[in-house]
Amino acid sequence: MQKSANISIIKQSVVLVIIFLLFLTCKFTYAQEIIQLYTSNIPNSKVSDIKESGEGMYRNVTTPTLEYFKPNPDKASGAAIIIVPGGGYSVVVYQGEGVTNAKALAEQGIAVFVLKYRLPNDAIMQDKKIGPLQDAQQAIKLVRENAEKWGLDKNKIGIMGFSAGGHLASTAATHFEKSYIENSNNTSLRPDFQILVYPVISMTDSLTHTGSRDALIGKNPSKEDIHLFSNEMQINANTPPAYLTHTADDKTVDVDNSIVYFQKLRHNKVDAEMHIYPKGDHGFIFRHPGWMNPLFEWMKRNELLK
Repeated sequence: MQKSANISIIKQSVVLVIIFLLFLTCKFTYAQEIIQLYTSNIPNSKVSDIKESGEGMYRNVTTPTLEYFKPNPDKASGAAIIIVPGGGYSVVVYQGEGVTNAKALAEQGIAVFVLKYRLPNDAIMQDKKIGPLQDAQQAIKLVRENAEKWGLDKNKIGIMGFSAGGHLASTAATHFEKSYIENSNNTSLRPDFQILVYPVISMTDSLTHTGSRDALIGKNPSKEDIHLFSNEMQINANTPPAYLTHTADDKTVDVDNSIVYFQKLRHNKVDAEMHIYPKGDHGFIFRHPGWMNPLFEWMKRNELLK
């Protein structure tokens, strides 16, 4: 009887040790740190009674942050990605497009920072058109300036955006020559690469996602603003290399957004790769579990993965 009891105790102890080790492994690999994007006053902001709300999907973001996911130490390559979730510039699809993908990338050895950015709103911003871009630029600046502390290669810091987050990511990738934030150190705001997933690219009538355009530049935008925020028109030879993926049957954001962007990149001799799936509609990543596999291959070829 005593022997049986001892064996039971030993088995329980072994199970507890295994659970503890698994906990430590997960905690180390995906240890999360919430980083305030701005350490002083948030630029372009107004005093407002508006409060952030939501859990996993956020509205009325007034205090932007980065959430850091540490890379798998056995595969860490020194590369980092800032993830910009979508949501039509009306919400931030933080969990579904941010955290879930951050964990998958971290497992492959990428340091990931999920951006919770301010959504354009006249009530909280002096100029709502540039608020999200300021947060994207600040995220790039912050990660690059702290690259050594996090064990990162400051020349392998990219940006990844989904849907309207793809518009913001491509804006950061095409508007980096002008700083919309304080940048007295002249830190490069240029992402080293861009990954765009069913992105809104254009603000033109024929291509845009109307909800995103209305939220960002208004229901009656000027020709100048349409041109400025149509990112296919802002590409030049210094635009960072790109990976694009979309579905042909996307009924929310026309696949021509990705196609036009790819063509402009190609004509400017910027390296670009595009994967278009025949079916899957908008948000296809939630229904296509293998969608990252070609992305990982692209990252290996570009020495972003070991």
